[in-house]
Amino acid sequence: MSDSVAPFLRLHESDNVVVARRSVSRGGEWASGERTVSASQPIEMGHKMAITSVAPGEPLKKFGQPIGFATQPIEPGDWVHVHNVSLGSLDHDYEFSTAIHPPTPPDHPRTFLGYRRSDGRAATRNYIGIISTVNCSATSAKYIAQAFDERLLADYPNVDGVVPLSHKGGCSFAYGGTDHQQLSRTLAGFANHANIGAYILLGLGCETAQASFVAENYNLVQLEGGGESHKAGPLIMNIQDEGGVAKTVRRAVDTLKELLPVVNNVEREPIPVSELMLATECGGSDGNSGVTANPALGIASDLLVAHGGTSILSEVPEIYGGEHLLTRRAISREIGEKLIARIRWWEDYAKLFGAQIDNNPSVGNKRGGLTTIFEKSLGAIAKGGSTPLMDVYEYAEPVRKKGFVVMDTPGFDPPSVTGMVAGGANIVVFTTGRGSCYGCKPVPTIKVSTNTPMFNRMTDDMDINAGRILDGEATVEEVGQQIFEEIIAVASGRQTKSEAQGIGDEEFCPWVPGPVF
Repeated sequence: MSDSVAPFLRLHESDNVVVARRSVSRGGEWASGERTVSASQPIEMGHKMAITSVAPGEPLKKFGQPIGFATQPIEPGDWVHVHNVSLGSLDHDYEFSTAIHPPTPPDHPRTFLGYRRSDGRAATRNYIGIISTVNCSATSAKYIAQAFDERLLADYPNVDGVVPLSHKGGCSFAYGGTDHQQLSRTLAGFANHANIGAYILLGLGCETAQASFVAENYNLVQLEGGGESHKAGPLIMNIQDEGGVAKTVRRAVDTLKELLPVVNNVEREPIPVSELMLATECGGSDGNSGVTANPALGIASDLLVAHGGTSILSEVPEIYGGEHLLTRRAISREIGEKLIARIRWWEDYAKLFGAQIDNNPSVGNKRGGLTTIFEKSLGAIAKGGSTPLMDVYEYAEPVRKKGFVVMDTPGFDPPSVTGMVAGGANIVVFTTGRGSCYGCKPVPTIKVSTNTPMFNRMTDDMDINAGRILDGEATVEEVGQQIFEEIIAVASGRQTKSEAQGIGDEEFCPWVPGPVF
């Protein structure tokens, strides 16, 4: 970053804090017109400095919105963070459908090179999945996948791999209950995903999360290659029925070897960008996430929606405090109320455990400059751009609407992305300020750094550097266009940094919020 670039950034004319573009020594200045404020102590990159006096109980404002309330007198030049700010109550007065701005359709619709399944869906990758219904079958799933090494798959270049989709649950909850249905919906979402060319649904046999329950209640279809339906229906194996782990693994491997030529029998072809479904995620966030990477991703989201595609904003606990901005974009009061209902659910859920939603931001978020959940949420929702909110979905629910939507997921990244992929997302963009090393199979993940020092430090993991915005080298719009172009390239087969490292075998993480008995 050039020294000529101002060390602090004010994001809105009503803000009483500014954000450090880089680490600033004591005496570093923010200037506006004839007014100058000097830092009374060092301010780390992404952290905030007050530019006005703030009395106890008065709000601190960033993005033009309250992010918390002063707990002690704050003077111009003071560092503003958890030591002098608390959450307080915002008491939003919700508006509905008052800020609807439909996107302008592009003059020249774009395409990507994807796989067209026979049922019409578009795939960006072509995997075989070994889907565990319960943790008791997780090791068997791993053994099956390990049999398909690079040597064996070398003869099938259109097969991206065999991925074991295993998890830590699957039993000890009510049969047919909310948690059982949610897990089954997630498993079915992966089994039916366009990026899965074939799969085995693998159980132990005695678990609550029966494979037969998933197949019968969630319309499972076995896809082969171009998407032809498997005449025998979904392929289900239970270890107890097969005679143990070794016999199950042998049968599964033999079966999949027979399917490999069929799954490989696909070719990429031009498909309208309107058939991309984008999962947006931010993790390991810092004080610059809402300044650089997230708003840039919001630009890319708007471009995708303008092309007729779908963009999903998730992590409802990280919408908390900023939901009033989304209800204004809801296409109807009903849709806005659906979002508020999910907010209320999270408030009640936190109370069950004597917790507060402000337990998020995490330790790393706070080290990166985020002070309250309100601040984090205001930056996080920037990923959703500016287009109308078309619908709100529950976790892992199939996403049917085109345009910008919200899915109710937790703030923890692996279950959040898992839910969106189960809902149909076929591309992921993940922004990070601290340096999350996330990858996902069967859906590629593009990672965007919020700042240049982390991008340079973790260059093997980051695909795009939005820190160029802080450095004065690019605008938010320019980086947003770059992300949009990368989405198209990766959907067409370009390998991401996480794919190059083989990341994604362990990140399947269904969210089951209820008790385990």
